Amino acid sequence: MAERSWTRAMVADRLELAAEVMRSLPPVRPQGYGSTWPEFLQSFADQVEQTPRMRRPLPSPRMISEADEAMLWLRWVEKDIGQILWSRANRTPWKAICWGQGLSRAAANRKHDYGLAVIVWRLNGKTVPLKRSIAYVIGQTI
Repeated sequence: MAERSWTRAMVADRLELAAEVMRSLPPVRPQGYGSTWPEFLQSFADQVEQTPRMRRPLPSPRMISEADEAMLWLRWVEKDIGQILWSRANRTPWKAICWGQGLSRAAANRKHDYGLAVIVWRLNGKTVPLKRSIAYVIGQTI
């Protein structure tokens, strides 16, 4: 069986999935958090013409472990690049990212692409060349 060759799109998709999994997990609460009030039982008449409360299913253990793995990839890049990658995975608009990082749109996009390229290089078992340009590192990945 051939090895899996990672691409920038695959890494970006996995980071977006990790962000979605983290959003769908229940919030962390202190131990013993709860209410002393009894559960309110609603009758059928109370629920007539109300929209049903639909909850998203909790992520599976496999999805959580893949999300944890993807979040560990962010250690391979510098802190500011990791923040840009995680912000884009959470669908933060470019304007907010640029404002928060103090970068132009082009510089933020270049750092985003470079961060994805570094992760792709590492996942494909290669070392990122330190004496090559950012454009070269990005250009060697799809």
